[in-house]
Amino acid sequence: MILQDKKKILVTGGAGFIGFHLCKKLISHGFDVVTVDNLNDYYDVQIKHDRLKLLYGAGNFKFLEMNIADKDTMEALFAEEKFDFAVNLAAQAGVRYSIENPHVYVESNISGFMNMLEGCRHNKVKHLIFASSSSVYGANANMPFSVRQNVDHPVSLYAATKKSNELIAHSYSSLYGLPCTGLRFFTVYGPWGRPDMALFLFIKAILEDRPIDVFNEGNMKRDFTYIDDIVEGVFRLIERVPVPNPQWDAKYPDSASSYAPYRLYNIGNNHPVDLIKFIEIIEDILGKKAKKNLLPMQPGDVADTYADIEELVRDTGFTPSTTLETGIGNFVAWYKEYYKV
Repeated sequence: MILQDKKKILVTGGAGFIGFHLCKKLISHGFDVVTVDNLNDYYDVQIKHDRLKLLYGAGNFKFLEMNIADKDTMEALFAEEKFDFAVNLAAQAGVRYSIENPHVYVESNISGFMNMLEGCRHNKVKHLIFASSSSVYGANANMPFSVRQNVDHPVSLYAATKKSNELIAHSYSSLYGLPCTGLRFFTVYGPWGRPDMALFLFIKAILEDRPIDVFNEGNMKRDFTYIDDIVEGVFRLIERVPVPNPQWDAKYPDSASSYAPYRLYNIGNNHPVDLIKFIEIIEDILGKKAKKNLLPMQPGDVADTYADIEELVRDTGFTPSTTLETGIGNFVAWYKEYYKV
């Protein structure tokens, strides 16, 4: 549906995988979209520039190269643009990289997020949506993962920064009445995906006749979620501004809602798949077998993920449903076209 009155939205991390796809959808639905990204070199910067090229030219799109951890710049941006909504997708990604370079996670994922909260607080932003992660479930083995479960045992710094985002956002909702919604994404994949993620690495290696690294000897399950399903979930929640839950009970606190205008949702496919099955689907689509380098579990990783999406379905009417065969097929088609394979 095209908006009758244009609404201005900030999307941070707009040159990133999820940010790019969300910007595309918002542009097509009539939002005035401003996106910022620092274009860091955690992975190939060229793919970030190529994503942005597909967004340039829309009259309702503006890109600014900017680091959300820069307090003064972010203050000026919020004061000048007067956003109606904000979606924070900018973050230093990667579980394993957080073990090697912990300080960049604190800078981007905590200091940068604080600047987002302050900008929203002082400039009357109607709703802040922010990316959390399925990694916050950490050592929890109670499947499927529910937003009502305890998530106090992260097994990586990356996960700890995402849990910190949820806590800090709640404090702002409580103190200042700032409506905040946190979204725990589950293993996102699809066209224009990150080159450091498993699907990208697997397909590149198989096509180049190199072995793929299979951690925990393949004894893992992931709730792989197609990018269009992630974006649809985010899109449906933007104008669903949270309000205090009148049933919230301090004696039996519900972590998914609050006495403040605050909500948490999982966005996942609600259908975990064995890593070996995932590889078999890739092999079938490529028509080529993978050479597997079986490795132990990596520090900071978890064996299984599985999203309980009851709250998402209840509040938005949307159920992620893209099959792996469809999603991986779309990714392979994009990969071959983009890299001229």
